[in-house]
Amino acid sequence: MILCITHSKDFYNIDIFFDYLKAKGIPYFRLNSDRLNHSQRISIHEDFFELTDEYGNTLDSKTIQAVWHRKSWRISIPEELDKTYAQIFLKEYASLQYNLLTLLEEVPWINPLQNENKIDGNKIHQLKLAKKNNLTVPETIFSNDPEKITGFFHEKCNGKMIAKLHGVISKSMGGENLISTQIIDENSLENIEDIEYCPMIFQPYIEKEYELRIVYLDGEFFTGKINNSEYTDWRIANGDYFWSEYLLPEHIRTNLTAMMKEIGLYIGAIDMIRGQDGNYYFLEVNPQGEWGMLQKELNFPIAERIADNLIKRMKTNE
Repeated sequence: MILCITHSKDFYNIDIFFDYLKAKGIPYFRLNSDRLNHSQRISIHEDFFELTDEYGNTLDSKTIQAVWHRKSWRISIPEELDKTYAQIFLKEYASLQYNLLTLLEEVPWINPLQNENKIDGNKIHQLKLAKKNNLTVPETIFSNDPEKITGFFHEKCNGKMIAKLHGVISKSMGGENLISTQIIDENSLENIEDIEYCPMIFQPYIEKEYELRIVYLDGEFFTGKINNSEYTDWRIANGDYFWSEYLLPEHIRTNLTAMMKEIGLYIGAIDMIRGQDGNYYFLEVNPQGEWGMLQKELNFPIAERIADNLIKRMKTNE
């Protein structure tokens, strides 16, 4: 039995994954993280849990031999709940979720929960480890201090810098609340005082040849090149781009592998820029990043390789 933790709106990637497991005769269970609430019946004991989902499917944790932590979403709050109790509802169900998942720490995961949480919540730590493993990273400051940011702009950015949120507002590529990377120049720097209400990450603007979305999977690389050098953030290009397969230089693959092994992740969606200066700039790694477009457009067998990895590790654990 393989447990897949995802959300109720997930499709395509996960459908390919399930179809592949079904063809191999391996049972699976889909656990929607946003529905891990009052819509399911859950009982956690000291060494196992039992769950019945909203469709009547039952799960005994003792049957789980591997976990794919595909993507977690915020737990849904029932509309009828008094708003006074919303925070209590979320806090207690989050605690229940955490207790439930930590019972499974001894089985193989993609990715191990503790490693994923640490790296997903700390972009500065990511940059530190990338630099340690001989990857080129942009000068960076994460700040809410207008004076420090202004100084960084004049000292490091040659008249142009980018600003981006540390986290994400939307979990999907086309989310309505997606806030893209912003360009800041001398004129927009005048409004930097408002940064005290929302600290952001700032880096020099890199004149790029192209962007790369790299899926690392336990030593394998699936890399897509996107032809959108005119956009600061390809996610807002409204389809005005296309993907092509890309072969990373060997030294970049070596350094990324070393970084991912030190981080302790089996899979991650890595963003890099190939600069006009010829350098490959590491931007970030998202443990739950999107790659369905690479599977669809370039026929990369990513979902199948995830399943193969879990099956192999599941069997060696028997």
